[in-house]
Amino acid sequence: MQSKATNVEQYLNELPEDRIVPMVTLRDTINAHIPTGFEERMSYGMIGWVVPHSLYPAGYHCTPKDPLPFLNIASQKNFIAVYHMCVYANKELSDWFTSEYTKFSKAKLDMGKSCIRFKKPEHIPYALIGELASKITVAQWIEMYESAFRR
Repeated sequence: MQSKATNVEQYLNELPEDRIVPMVTLRDTINAHIPTGFEERMSYGMIGWVVPHSLYPAGYHCTPKDPLPFLNIASQKNFIAVYHMCVYANKELSDWFTSEYTKFSKAKLDMGKSCIRFKKPEHIPYALIGELASKITVAQWIEMYESAFRR
């Protein structure tokens, strides 16, 4: 479910009432922890943090005119999602996250390759998501991306 919002504030204003607080809290948590250099913007119809072209001119290999995506959050129809590219690209980070998750939440982890789904907003482990957002710098993500995705 992609939003047609052109900026983050518009996206947040269009959310159903029960999703506003969890999405704002998630966004604020990520903004408080994400390393310098990532830019927040609308990306793929979601709130996203990207590596801007000023730091990585090649952009995203699938669509070079787009900046390199790193992290997105979205209010989907049946869940709130966190899409973190490094959880997919870095087994060590994925293993860390899955082992730490049980310390922060009693809910069963619902995770795909890069998508972490929360069917109930009260199950979102904000502190853990903040720590996850802080783990990879722009330089580390570019290095990981180039070694894994740009062959």
